[in-house]
Amino acid sequence: MRRGFPARLLTRPAGSLALLSALAVPGGLHAQAHDMHAGHAMHGATMEGGWIMPPMDPTMPMLPGLETAVPPVSAWLPGEGHDPSHFPEARPSTPVDVPDGGVLELEVTTVRKRIAGREYLMYGYNGQIPGPLIRTPRGGTIQVRVSNRIPMETTIHWHGIRLDQEYDGVPGMPHPPIAPGESFTYHVRVPDTGVFWYHPHVREDIQQDLGLHANLVVHDPEAPGPPVNREEVLVLDDLLVADDGRLIPWGQEAPTHAFMGRFGTVMLVNGATDHRLEVRPGEVVRFYLTNVANARTFNVRFGNAEVKLVGSDQGPMEHQVMVQSVVIGPSERYVVDVHFPEAGEVEITNTIQAIDHFRGLFFPEVTPLATVVVAEGGAAPLGNGVVTGVAQGADDHGAAFRTLSSDADVEADRARLREHFTRAPDHTLVATMRHRNLPNAIVLSMEIDTLYVPPMEWNDAMPEMNWLSTGKQVEWILREEETGREGGEIDWDFRVGDLVKIRVFNDPRSFHPMNHPIHLHGQRFLVVARDGVVQENLVWKDTAIVPTGSTMDLLVEMSNPGDWMIHCHIAEHLHTGMHFHFSVAER
Repeated sequence: MRRGFPARLLTRPAGSLALLSALAVPGGLHAQAHDMHAGHAMHGATMEGGWIMPPMDPTMPMLPGLETAVPPVSAWLPGEGHDPSHFPEARPSTPVDVPDGGVLELEVTTVRKRIAGREYLMYGYNGQIPGPLIRTPRGGTIQVRVSNRIPMETTIHWHGIRLDQEYDGVPGMPHPPIAPGESFTYHVRVPDTGVFWYHPHVREDIQQDLGLHANLVVHDPEAPGPPVNREEVLVLDDLLVADDGRLIPWGQEAPTHAFMGRFGTVMLVNGATDHRLEVRPGEVVRFYLTNVANARTFNVRFGNAEVKLVGSDQGPMEHQVMVQSVVIGPSERYVVDVHFPEAGEVEITNTIQAIDHFRGLFFPEVTPLATVVVAEGGAAPLGNGVVTGVAQGADDHGAAFRTLSSDADVEADRARLREHFTRAPDHTLVATMRHRNLPNAIVLSMEIDTLYVPPMEWNDAMPEMNWLSTGKQVEWILREEETGREGGEIDWDFRVGDLVKIRVFNDPRSFHPMNHPIHLHGQRFLVVARDGVVQENLVWKDTAIVPTGSTMDLLVEMSNPGDWMIHCHIAEHLHTGMHFHFSVAER
């Protein structure tokens, strides 16, 4: 273990570290932690207004004076007061092929979902969690008629797709959200191959978290990519539940968990805690990974199996590379080929370096996500690809797997842009935050918490403070460095064909520094440099993570006219102000 707090912690003025004085009691840290939790009768119980406190490390003391505190917003749960048995049981995601010009009917409904032996009321597309896996060929347009049967307004944002702006799914741009009982038809134009997904853009901290998410894969039947034996979709998610299994309510008037976002306590893959799949020895499996969690960044490891990174959000990598794990932030997608040479079980895990801010310690944390059973007589080779619909076979693809290829077309595409990689940025954004009316105990505690700032927050190391912070008290900000303008004050106008270099700096001096997955609607970009280092292996992206204290340079190809959004894809940060719009005009 490494020490997380610097030595200056012990030399700070006593007046600014009032919280630490509460720990100077007979019996030391663990005795004090036990006393504080023992005195907190509300821990795990229903509190004022229907709130339930999230689970906490038993060695972490409660914040003094906040033993009975709850977020300053109303607690909200889906279907409250209704008998869950009156709702249909959620089904797993199923593929649906929609040809160019085809129409898909999509209903947004309340469903009953069983997770880890307990039933919850959640939301689903066509009764499925995740929703239907839409497959469609590149270059066409499909129509998706969405009928809203839940008691909230909703939309669908077609994440990463360069479609016409009026169907992007942002409320009021230009269409209002879909009211309960109403319908709307989206015309989804798909010019690019890639792994995309769809989800709401109305209180996605609630709706997306409750199951409204699914993949849309755009494929080119004439260019299926390197051969594999089968394809599998892994939709990564988490769900926040209490120690007794009850859902932790969401904030009704504004999001809770405004500091870090809503980290879940139960890991889900394709909506389940026990996802398993079977393959035969020697098979190569292509996995399509999508992170739909509100806030959690995953580090996905496939045991000791060999893993080849072949693509990301919007197409293939410039060069295929072997990797030990895949870091995937909220809303990102990655495509990997994995070779399973021998019989046995391979556990897919989230393998991270967690942090305990209170004790100033790092510690390894390995959480199971899914299991691959490699056995003779396992599942028969797919006759039709789960994702692309391209036929697969039983051939031995081991030799192709070990070949690290480059894509000449992709290399040529990047070559025409390289002269822009090192030029000065056209715009610089600073990610920061401000707060108001937070309890004094939280403000003092944060002085300690931010004495050490990790580049990535892999886990929620301050669950009580995070839960108590809401969108009424916390404002996350994107600030234009050149002008000082923030959020909606920023006025960016571009033309189709512009290549715009945007630098994003994640300020480590903010009140609560944290990594941010930055997402651009309607356009695509290359991450051309990180902290001044030019990147060598490029891929078209629509979302990329900026670690705390880091600088990321994006080269954005302004190719799609309209008014578009840029925002952090931690759902709670989006809904507490971390967004603005830019326009792209026809040339």
